[in-house]
Amino acid sequence: MKIEHIAMYVDDLEGVRAFFTEYFHAKSNNGYHNRKTDFKSFFLTFDDGTRLELMNRPQMSDDEKPLARTGFIHMAFSVGSEEKVNELTRRLKDGGYQVLSGPRTTGDGYYESCVLGPEGNQIEITV
Repeated sequence: MKIEHIAMYVDDLEGVRAFFTEYFHAKSNNGYHNRKTDFKSFFLTFDDGTRLELMNRPQMSDDEKPLARTGFIHMAFSVGSEEKVNELTRRLKDGGYQVLSGPRTTGDGYYESCVLGPEGNQIEITV
């Protein structure tokens, strides 16, 4: 069994799509638009085949997203080496994204950094 895809609602569909294509090399489909409901989505595919569906529809709730909350808290991307963790973290910081922690080795042995991505979504970058 494998997870087929993860989906998330976003306010800025194009902006979040650009974030993942620019920094995480996702490939995007051409999108879907249900004209009756005004639901829109893009499927992003990453190098290993993992997929992320970005979705938007009118009148969505966008409550505050504290970092310590129940439910999904972050997405983690393995980039292959400590050097690549450092490089991507630096690029994101230079791009105006807030680095929450790291790069560092955690108590359980992971080399990682955590960055606050678009719309308050936490992104973990690890080896």
